[in-house]
Amino acid sequence: MLSIVGGGIITILVTIAVEVLRRPKLRLVLAPAVNATYEPGRPAKRGRYLYIDLVNQPLPWLARWMSRSAALQCTGFITFHHLDGQKFFSGQMPVRFSRSPEPVPLHFVIGDKTGTILDPSRMNVDSRMDIYPGERTPLDVAAKFDSEDEVYGWSNLSYFSVPPWRNPDWKLPRGRFLVAVSISSSGQKCEGLFRLLNEAGPNDFRLELTQRGDRANA
Repeated sequence: MLSIVGGGIITILVTIAVEVLRRPKLRLVLAPAVNATYEPGRPAKRGRYLYIDLVNQPLPWLARWMSRSAALQCTGFITFHHLDGQKFFSGQMPVRFSRSPEPVPLHFVIGDKTGTILDPSRMNVDSRMDIYPGERTPLDVAAKFDSEDEVYGWSNLSYFSVPPWRNPDWKLPRGRFLVAVSISSSGQKCEGLFRLLNEAGPNDFRLELTQRGDRANA
């Protein structure tokens, strides 16, 4: 009887351990900045964009005979802080995953007529993404345009701002700031903290790892 009970307990514990191991394991890491140029008529001639990658880590090699689960419907928010940890803005900026569709109308041409179609799936304020094991996807943090001193937090809201691409609710002056990122998926939460530098020319606009003592107050 004891061996039967013991075997049942071991089976249950192994099943639990396997399920815990297969759960998505998310991590936030720095991603390269991207420079872009635009044609005349766009809201800027040049732009520089900062990103953070969300990674769903693969299983340890000893457990590769299994497969880790995908992180489904990842979503989250970003907050900006002074270096002393105090919030720069009172609110939270919804995360935009860079590979999600831009929330702009779809343009079409039929013969000599043109028109637009509003796709409700593109108009969401929050952005959601599935991250499969071993994959990573970038999420937008901030953008800087032309020779302007100010930078702007970048989200789906940036496409509807006035002036275009420069949402005044997420306008940051020259200086150094902390960027706190929080991602939720399948009941899990992944958080990361980074430094944003906006002190010199456009190419010096960048993200860095935090230093000892950096913390973001709630």
